[in-house]
Amino acid sequence: MGYKECTQIQESAIPLLLEGKDVAGLSQTGTGKTAAYLLPLMERFIRSKEGETDEDNKKRQIEAWKETNFFLILVPTRELAEQVRENVKKFGSHLEIDSIAVYGGMSYEPQKRALNRGVQFVIATPGRLIDLYKEHIIDLNQVRAIVFDEADRMFDMGFKEDTKFILKRIPKDRQFVVFSATLNFDVLNVAYEFGSHPVELNISKDQAKAENVVDEVFHIGEDSKPQYLLSLLKKHEPRQAIIFSNFKNQVQRIAEFLTKNDVPAMGISSLLTQAQRNRVMAQFKSSENNRNILVATDVAARGLDVKGVDMVINYELPDDPENYVHRIGRTGRAGEKGIAFSLACDRDVDALARIEKFIEHGVTIGWMDEADLLKGFIEFPKFEHKKSWNQNGKARPGQKSHRDDRRRDKKDFKNKKPFHKRSNKNENPIAKDSHRDRITGRHQSKSSSEVKPTLKVENKTIKNSKRKTYKHRPKNERFHPDNNPLRKNVPLEKSASENKIIGFFKKLFS
Repeated sequence: MGYKECTQIQESAIPLLLEGKDVAGLSQTGTGKTAAYLLPLMERFIRSKEGETDEDNKKRQIEAWKETNFFLILVPTRELAEQVRENVKKFGSHLEIDSIAVYGGMSYEPQKRALNRGVQFVIATPGRLIDLYKEHIIDLNQVRAIVFDEADRMFDMGFKEDTKFILKRIPKDRQFVVFSATLNFDVLNVAYEFGSHPVELNISKDQAKAENVVDEVFHIGEDSKPQYLLSLLKKHEPRQAIIFSNFKNQVQRIAEFLTKNDVPAMGISSLLTQAQRNRVMAQFKSSENNRNILVATDVAARGLDVKGVDMVINYELPDDPENYVHRIGRTGRAGEKGIAFSLACDRDVDALARIEKFIEHGVTIGWMDEADLLKGFIEFPKFEHKKSWNQNGKARPGQKSHRDDRRRDKKDFKNKKPFHKRSNKNENPIAKDSHRDRITGRHQSKSSSEVKPTLKVENKTIKNSKRKTYKHRPKNERFHPDNNPLRKNVPLEKSASENKIIGFFKKLFS
C-alpha cells in the first residue's frame, strides 16, 4: 500500500476506531486520514463476518452484522467520493468488500443496481443520498457506522441541514466518526449532538503542514502573472503541477494560455459536467498522459490525493487562509519534496497577511532573474462576455435568455420603438389645449368655461377578498380642484361654536 509507518492521525485514531468508539478528529489534508478510518472499519467488518470467538477480537467485531448492513461515508464533493472509493478498492483488493460512490450528475440506474445487489461501503454526497432515500432505494436503518470526511467543507457548502436530516434517520447505536480541517462550533455541535462522547483528536497546524514543502510568494503586478506563471513552469519543469485560481471563469483561460505556449494543461471546475470532470482527472492521474498540468478551483483543493505532484502555483491567493494550507498540501506527500509558488498583486496583500498569521510564519519572498523571464510568448486571452441569447432572442441550449442585457445594448436598442407610447395632444382630447396644474399635477383646461370631456363609467360593484364590498365611484363625480371652494375664494360656512367664539372676541375688543 505504500505505508512504511503510521502518521500521527493514524496512530491516534485507529486503536480508538477498532474499539468502536466515536471519534472527532482535526487533521489537514494529506495526513492519511482516509486510511485512518477505512482500515479499522474494514477490520471490524472482517471480524464480524468470520464470527470471532477470542475475547480480544470480539471487541473489534460489530454485533449482529447482517448482509444488508453497510458503512456510510459522507463527503462534500464528487471528486472526493471517487477518491475514497478508489482507496476502498485498493485496501480491500484481496477481501470480499464491495463499494459504491453515490453522487449527482450520474445516472440513477447503476447506483440502484449496486445498492440492490448489496455493498459494504457507500460513499455519498448528501444531496444524492437524500434523493435515493426518498425514492426508497436505500435504507438508512442499515447503517452501522457513519463517517463525515471534510465536515467543515461540507457545512461551508450548505449541507448542514442535509447532514442533520441523515443523522436523524440512522440507528442510534451506530459508530460516529468525523474528520475535519477545523473543529469549529458547527462541527463540534454535530459531533456532540449525535455522537456518544466522541474522543477529540487534534493535529496542530504545524504538524499538518509538511516540512518538505518550500513555499514562496512573488510580489508582481496583475499583468505580469501570465509571464511569471509560464516562466516558473519552463524553469522548473515539474512532473505534475496544479495551478489554483479563485475564479472558475479564469480556469479555462489559464489552461488555454499554457497550451498555446507549448505547456499542455487541462482545466477542471464546476463549469464542466461530471463526465468531463472524471475524464480530466483520469487523464491527469495517468502516467501515459503528456498533459501534466492541471488548472483548478478549490473544488479540487480538498481531499484529492494525486501522487507525484511536485509543484503547486497559486495564481491568486485564497481569501480563506485554510485553503492556502489545503492547496500547498497537494505536493510534498509520502516524504517527497515539493515547492509551492504564489503570485501576489496589490489586491492579494490582505489575503497574504491573513495567511502568514494563520500559519504563524512569514512566506519567503521569491525572486526571478531577468534572464529567466520568458519573452515573445502568446499573450494571455482576454475575457469575453458571452451572452446566453442568440440574435433571434432565443436562449442557447442549457442557458437562460437575458433580455435585460439585450435592452442595455445600444446597438440592439437603436431603431427600436419605445416601450411606452407617449400621448399625442392631437389624439388625446383631454391633453389637447390644456396645461398641468402646479399643485395637483393634473391636466386642466386653459378656459374655465370650456366643458371638460369625461368618461362615462357605470356604477360597478367590486368585490375584494380582503376588503368589504364597495361601490366604484364614477369618474365624473370624483373630486376636482375646480370644485374646491378654497381655490375659488368662496367663504366657508362656520359652525355654531365657531360663531360664538368669534362673537365673544368682537364684544371683548369693541
